[in-house]
Amino acid sequence: MYSKEEAYQKKKDFWISYGSYMKLQKNAEGESINWINYKTGVKGIYFRSNVDRKFAEVYVQIDHPDPDFNHLIWEQFEEYEIVLKSYVGDEWVWTKDDYDEDGKAISTIKIRLENVSIFRDSDWPTIISFLKERMMNLDEFWVDHKESFEIFK
Repeated sequence: MYSKEEAYQKKKDFWISYGSYMKLQKNAEGESINWINYKTGVKGIYFRSNVDRKFAEVYVQIDHPDPDFNHLIWEQFEEYEIVLKSYVGDEWVWTKDDYDEDGKAISTIKIRLENVSIFRDSDWPTIISFLKERMMNLDEFWVDHKESFEIFK
């Protein structure tokens, strides 16, 4: 068991390690980007990654302050479901009525890798590989199709 400070440091070390590794990866347009804090450029659409003591996940978070826009963005992603799947390959879980860690209503499209822990150094290569592949696939989708979502800017 880790103390609060040790757990904080372990998480910090993981994200520094992941960020350093991903810094070497260019996006689909050949540009350097911040993979940890991926900017879609469209308000209310975020590409996120999360690692915990039991899982790692990558997800699209739809979180526009206007509920009507949230609904429209969700519908736009539904229109692109087959296209998105062609980029990401895996079966992602689509949840229209989801909640963030603060209990705020959001929508998510996510994939999770179970039985890995940010607190096991031996899991880090598996976690980093999982996050890298999915984030790069999302980026490729976004580069090719972001124009269809820019109406929500």
